[in-house]
Amino acid sequence: MSIRQLILDTETTGLSAKSGDRLVEFAALEMIDRRITGSNLHIYINPERDIPEEVVKVHGLDNEFLADKPTFAQVGQKIADFIKGAELIIHNAPFDVSFLNMEFSHMGLPEISELVADVTDTLVMAKQRFPGQKNSLDALCNRLKIDRSKRVLHGALIDCELLAEVYLAMTREQYGLSIDPQTEKTADSPIHTIKHDFTRPQYLKVVQASDEELATHNAYLDNMTKQNGGQCLFRQE
Repeated sequence: MSIRQLILDTETTGLSAKSGDRLVEFAALEMIDRRITGSNLHIYINPERDIPEEVVKVHGLDNEFLADKPTFAQVGQKIADFIKGAELIIHNAPFDVSFLNMEFSHMGLPEISELVADVTDTLVMAKQRFPGQKNSLDALCNRLKIDRSKRVLHGALIDCELLAEVYLAMTREQYGLSIDPQTEKTADSPIHTIKHDFTRPQYLKVVQASDEELATHNAYLDNMTKQNGGQCLFRQE
């Protein structure tokens, strides 16, 4: 069975769910078999409190913009239903989880640990892979050559899109080869030999070379063959 994963991010009025800060934006992008499906949930939320000016400078969401948006009480069940049973992929997961748990508790809804299958923290993954380095989302995008030019301000939806690319890049080696070792013993030999089945993951697209590209490639090899004293090199026919 394919695992349903959700790349999730939130924006808030501040840094602490315990001191009265609230959610102002929620976004989650669905990914199945390492492909973004196009199914997502993106909601702006009226926090029912003032948003500090220094926080507005971070994500650009002010009280005027959010005045006509639904409160969490109006959308919390929809969020809980959307994330139920999925694996959540979050950068600095304790932050977002603490806010969701706080908002859910106000409505009498279950906590994240009861709703979802698992939570994967990409910040923890990054620290393990790049110890001693900056591992913010911006830093990871730069390190992994991911275009973040559209990220002028923090925003839950754009951050989810970038985090999806970061997650796929950081986990690509785990899925690059499907290795299925099998032991085999013949009547002629009592020795077990190990066979590996290297298969192409379904999410990788094979692009065939055009006739023009093959002709250019073969012309290059012909020239290399001449320079190599006439020894034949690989050709594509």
